Amino acid sequence: MDLLLKAKLQKQRYHLVGEHGGVKTCHWTKESLLRDRQCYKGQFYGIASHNCMQMSPVVDQCNLACTYCWREPHMDSLELTDQDPLEMLYESVRAQRRLLSGFGGNDAVPRDKWLDAQNPKHVAISLNGEPTLYTRLSEYMELCHKHGMTTMLVTNGTFPKVLAELDTLPTQLYVSVDAPNKQVFDDICKPKWNSAAWDRFEQTIDLLPSLDTRIVCRHTLIKGKNMSEQNIREFAALDNRADPDWIEAKGYVFVGHSRENLSMENMPSHENILDFSNTLAPLTNRRVLSDSRPSRVALIGNEMIPIPIPEAEIAFPEDLGIAPSVKHLKIA
Repeated sequence: MDLLLKAKLQKQRYHLVGEHGGVKTCHWTKESLLRDRQCYKGQFYGIASHNCMQMSPVVDQCNLACTYCWREPHMDSLELTDQDPLEMLYESVRAQRRLLSGFGGNDAVPRDKWLDAQNPKHVAISLNGEPTLYTRLSEYMELCHKHGMTTMLVTNGTFPKVLAELDTLPTQLYVSVDAPNKQVFDDICKPKWNSAAWDRFEQTIDLLPSLDTRIVCRHTLIKGKNMSEQNIREFAALDNRADPDWIEAKGYVFVGHSRENLSMENMPSHENILDFSNTLAPLTNRRVLSDSRPSRVALIGNEMIPIPIPEAEIAFPEDLGIAPSVKHLKIA
């Protein structure tokens, strides 16, 4: 990993795992422990925020330079990694426990809840970078499932061959559908090298109906960039081709690195997001099921179905840096 990028990530409290992986405590994990507030994924899919581990096997690499991305810019070259997936999993859980260790002495955090958080039940493979660049992603997700955890994989959709060849699919697959056409895609997603990125993205859209897993198309809404009436009709056409279980319309937020590319005026209000969603929903034969104002997101679909947590077949080893008082806890 580039040393300057590594230093920036560590300053931002990423715990790096191997050469390219990383874990960082999600804002909503902290909110769940401290104030019993839940992420919109809890509201939409029944995910307990204190049980969620946010990680990526490739925090430093992506083939796009999206203008709305608030994370640190990635390396300018791709170096595919094949880090051992079991090592990746155990080191990630160890990092998550280190990151949560300070909450154990906080009087505002219920002791039982903190103990339960030591063994994550949900893995959000979405922290930074493009996770489908990890060559052993399928093995990693299979191990997560065998350890009693769900997987939520977020991809930019420009590697359809990887998705098509996964032996183990994630529990829930998120595809970032942030542009309704190639012109907007090139403007806001900015492929670094491959002029065929949009074509490969469309291949993913057409692949999605054949994948036997829960699928979400997420639209990141950028005011003045991809929210016109024509854009909504084009988004609906993509959604109808993909036929996902759910569509999320999520507002861009003017934070982090994105402030170098966009402005406050590009942030839609929650009312803008709901207007977009209420226009899009009937064009896809769906309806707005729920929305979260704090997270600036609306859920479009036909029915809300909690995410299923698999039974654990394998227990975590006892040497992952956790206090003996929690070792008796069950994984699932």
